Formats: sequence, structure tokens, C-alpha cells
Amino acid sequence: MTTVPQIMKELKKKGSAQTRKTFARHNAPDNMFGVKVGDLKVIAKTIKGRQSLACELYETGNADAMYLAGMVADGAQMTKRQLDTWAKTSTWHMLSSYTVPGVATESEHARELALKWMKSKDELIASTGWCTYAGIIAMQADDALDLGEIKKLLDQIVKQIDKAPDRVRYSMNGFVISVGSYVTPLLKQAKATAKKIGVVTCDMGDTACKVPLATTYIEKIEAAGRVGKKRKTMKC
Repeated sequence: MTTVPQIMKELKKKGSAQTRKTFARHNAPDNMFGVKVGDLKVIAKTIKGRQSLACELYETGNADAMYLAGMVADGAQMTKRQLDTWAKTSTWHMLSSYTVPGVATESEHARELALKWMKSKDELIASTGWCTYAGIIAMQADDALDLGEIKKLLDQIVKQIDKAPDRVRYSMNGFVISVGSYVTPLLKQAKATAKKIGVVTCDMGDTACKVPLATTYIEKIEAAGRVGKKRKTMKC
């Protein structure tokens, strides 16, 4: 498979009504074939390193192709404008919360874009911003982070989370968990923030999924002695 049409044909072949039904319960868009992530990973291995092809796949607007694009693309090779376009054209929270942030965190523009996206009135774009900054926190060494800025963002969450849109609330909660899990100097502040925001609720579609309780999540990480253990990538 060397062209977009060939890959799209393979994606259509791998798609199933059952997977589409499952994704639909997670508020997936209609423009998708319903390909399991495991099958996408197999295809991704065959086109690894094909940067231009990845960008073309994202431009199709098909959710499966866009998710696959995120697996293949190298964020370090993308321009600020390209990443911004990806954020603005994301059609599903699986893309805005995982695909785009996973690619954006590889870029030197990650923090700048994250702060910009957070301010967006568009729910998915704002969510992308919080998820991207959470990814930066998870990957970069503590001494490379702006701890003062992160403290302010924690304070901002306490003030705004109750009135934020569903996906933004979910991502803000995830940001608090990320700080508590990966930034040792701010563990105390993250735990205090988690206690203040308490139980966070949002629309999880027709699923049994729940928003993680930040206090409990951070406590488990702390008990396991894993606070501060950084990740190499946010892609999954």
C-alpha cells in the first residue's frame, strides 16, 4: 500500500458493522469504516516514515484514516500551521484527545499551541489544548517545565471546570492527573486541586465509561512509587 486510495480500500475492508456500532456509542462521526485499533497498528507499520502520506490520510476526513495518520506522522516534522489545522479539523474526541495531542507533543511548538488551543470556544479544540499540555508534562523533564505556569493552570481548572463543556472538563481532569503523576515538585498542588474539583462528570456517550477520580488515581500512582516516571511518547 503506497497511496491513499489503496489504504482507504484496505481500511474499508478491515471495517466492521460491530466496530462502527461500538465507536458510535462513543460519539464517533458517520464518516468512518469502523476499523479496530489493532488493525490500524498493523497498517501503520507498513507505512511508517511516510510523512506526506500521513498528512494526506488526515485530510480525507475519515475518522479511521485520521487516527491512522496520527500513528504514522512525526510531529517534529510538522509546521505550526499543519498542527493547528489538525486540531481545527478534528471531528471526534478520540482524535482531539489522543491523535492530535500525540503528534503535537513531538513538536517544538507544542506548548505554544496548547496554550492557544485551551482558549478556544470550540470544545474539541480546547480539549486538545489541555491534552497536549498534559502530554508535555508527562514527557518533559521537570526542570524543562514552567512550574509557575502549571500552578496557574491548576488554579484555572478549579475556577472553570464546573462551567466548562463536557470534553474540556474531562481533559482538565486528565491534566490534574498528569501533573500529579508526572511532576514531582507539584504533587502536593495536584492532590489539593484534585480534592477541590472532586467528582467530575461528562457525557460519555452510551457507554459504561466513567471519568477517572483524580484523587484516587494520583494516590494509586503515588502508592506504586511511580510519580515522576516520564513517558517517551503520548501516542497509543
